[in-house]
Amino acid sequence: MSRTEQQYTKVTDECRLLFKNKMKDYGCAWRILRLQSLTDQIYIKAQRIRSLQINDNQKILDSESDEFMGIINYSIMALIQIELGVSEQPDLNFKEAMDAYNKHLEITFNLMLNKNHDYGEAWRKMRVSSLTDLILQKLLRIKQIEKNKGKTIVSEGIDANYHDMINYSVFALIHLQVNSN
Repeated sequence: MSRTEQQYTKVTDECRLLFKNKMKDYGCAWRILRLQSLTDQIYIKAQRIRSLQINDNQKILDSESDEFMGIINYSIMALIQIELGVSEQPDLNFKEAMDAYNKHLEITFNLMLNKNHDYGEAWRKMRVSSLTDLILQKLLRIKQIEKNKGKTIVSEGIDANYHDMINYSVFALIHLQVNSN
């Protein structure tokens, strides 16, 4: 297993554990959220990260890392919603939710491996602030695609943007962990 795969797995294991624990606390109440609501939740987190990166002081103690983990988990929820559709009631048991989570995380991991190969790990030379800006750009793209009722002419669909936001967030978390050691 490569260094990137090890670091990626470490980060996503932490995100999966957080998702598991929240599932134990809340169940899958998130299943009622429409895609636009999940997009807005991710947007709030990305804006907060940008604010933390720009401002010298903060009033809420959540860290950039916490917010990037939130982006990862909300993006996976969005991918599940795209696949299953929105539910009027929480309709997944713990195992079903975790299976869906793991499925979409594996798809995203494999995408990262392919892109990482083709791009030669360019993300390692990027700043966390640039990754944040790319996430915000992806969110604006998603909002436009949502406004267009999911239709694109030449661009990737909404799901591709969620996959990219997960991978950018993992890369940011790897940078933050490496720089804190």
